[in-house]
Amino acid sequence: MNWPKESLNGIVRAVTRSHTHPFIPYTPPRLPIEDGLDRGRAFHRLLDERRSVRWFSPDPVPREAIELAVHAANTAPSGAHQQPWRFVATQSPELKNRIRAAAEEEERRFYHEREIPDWHAALARLETDADKEFLEVAPWLVVAFAQKHQDGKKTYYTNESVGIACGFFIAALHSMGLATLTHTPNPMTFLTDLLGREGERPYILFPIGYPADDCEVPDLHRKPLAEALTFADGLA
Repeated sequence: MNWPKESLNGIVRAVTRSHTHPFIPYTPPRLPIEDGLDRGRAFHRLLDERRSVRWFSPDPVPREAIELAVHAANTAPSGAHQQPWRFVATQSPELKNRIRAAAEEEERRFYHEREIPDWHAALARLETDADKEFLEVAPWLVVAFAQKHQDGKKTYYTNESVGIACGFFIAALHSMGLATLTHTPNPMTFLTDLLGREGERPYILFPIGYPADDCEVPDLHRKPLAEALTFADGLA
């Protein structure tokens, strides 16, 4: 089906492309350049205040906040629009206790049994250890699962797609004044069993809540733009 499309200068032009699957017009309003840049600067300022948190307040967080964050995650692009993710949320004290116990078992192996000195050295400035009390203190635990298959069919660019969705999820939480942490004990197969997600792979475990009144974070600095961005103006 062909749809009319209005251009920015008010001239109506017919869309002449033909499709074998449903398409709809996409004509978001085009912002004036300065308005767009102002939004970009404000968005950067918002996200630049975000930090990973390990000390949470037990104060309750409304269920709708989790729903809104997953709504935001669902807007992420994904390979072939397969959206190969599932977010599983719990505030059950019993389930959080079991998740903590299983996570700490894996973390004790990581910190005390595995010979990976470079990785241990890289983590030293964060002062982390096998104690994961935050998994019980934070009012919510949310696990993002990656779906390698859907209805018996393989998904594509699964890791990339789930990673982008998790980024949107984190940004949405921060926009609501909430904090989280990307916790990834290795392996995380215990989450598949505890949460009954057979056939799905745990991707990230998110404790979610408000920062504790006495919360602290490592004094870290983000990579400067000059080290994160290169403009390629021509062939080398």
